[in-house]
Amino acid sequence: MLHKLLHKLIKGGAGRSRFVMAAAGLSVALLLILGAVQLQVNYNSLLYGKSNQDSIANFLVINKVVNNQTLGATTLSTAELADLRSQPFIDGVGLLTPSRFKLSAESVSEHMPFYSELFFESVPDEFIDVTNDAWRWNEQSQFIPMIIPNMFLDLYNFGFATSQSLPQLTQDLVKNLPIKVNVRTGTTVVSFYAKVVGFSDRISSILVPQSFMDWANNKYGSGLPAQTSRVVIRTRDAGNPALTAYLRAHELTTDADKTRFSKYRQIVDTVVNISGATGIVMLAFALLVFTLFIQLTIASCKDEIVLLVTIGAAPAQLYRFLMRQFFPSNVVIVGAALVVITVLQWWLAGFLSDKNMELPALVGWPTVVAALLILLVLWIVNRSTIRKYISIMDKKES
Repeated sequence: MLHKLLHKLIKGGAGRSRFVMAAAGLSVALLLILGAVQLQVNYNSLLYGKSNQDSIANFLVINKVVNNQTLGATTLSTAELADLRSQPFIDGVGLLTPSRFKLSAESVSEHMPFYSELFFESVPDEFIDVTNDAWRWNEQSQFIPMIIPNMFLDLYNFGFATSQSLPQLTQDLVKNLPIKVNVRTGTTVVSFYAKVVGFSDRISSILVPQSFMDWANNKYGSGLPAQTSRVVIRTRDAGNPALTAYLRAHELTTDADKTRFSKYRQIVDTVVNISGATGIVMLAFALLVFTLFIQLTIASCKDEIVLLVTIGAAPAQLYRFLMRQFFPSNVVIVGAALVVITVLQWWLAGFLSDKNMELPALVGWPTVVAALLILLVLWIVNRSTIRKYISIMDKKES
């Protein structure tokens, strides 16, 4: 009986336009907030997800900028290397060791003659993108394994070979070419045989195993102390703005193509922050409108409610009824917003899948947690508003 009376009173006192305005504001605010959270989840998934990890983009070769101030002084000091290793956005630093002796390479085939002065570099194996059983060397080895950049082969096939009317070469053909490497030490020339065992997109240099480089530098090197001018870093996010800022501040440079996403990352972060801030402001306004809606609804029939309290209706009964009257609509709005975000996420995952970018088809758990937190805030606002007004009416009645 009491519920029927309250339902009739509250229904008559409720303003439909105020409720629609509050519901619309809350819906837009939820879509903005949950959309911003899911956008950040998607961005992290694209950057750090296993299916989206780009092993090439996560390794950067770094050296000092060569200008009038650093000309002839591009060596990285021990302190600079230690500072690099201590940065939170760098997971590993590999030193590139250059050869400290003069060498040249020539063909041993009359069908493919060539000769070139060369230099070798080496780097710890964990920084190399070629895994090959032939990538090992000791003093009993029959040849020196080499890894050359894919870029070198492209330059030859599409530049040098075309201009000199020479045949183009495939990777397999290059791997089968026997190469004679001549190491000059004073007036003596020591020859080795070498073979290309792989092609790299990561390091633009002719790489040999670290074991050969250490042995050869010790045996044929100039004797000057080893100094590092270039390093390879492993990072989880090559487009991290903090990494770009660090390189710029320390006059270091790398392949700009791999860090170009830093600008896009800043744009995405800005859009996410603006969307989130706008959503929070709209949520605050929506909460205010909902609070006013509850207050006005109760105030419009306060005399009847006070009368019910006077004839014996308990405040706890009024509180439970009013919570059931107002809070379920909040649950429906939050659920509807979550469904809309889920549908958009499903569509976005399918759209990006066609472009070889993998995203989960469902919303991430941070988005669900954000929705539950907002629902908790709405419950607290509803509860405090209703308790406050029932308390006021109860005092008036007493």
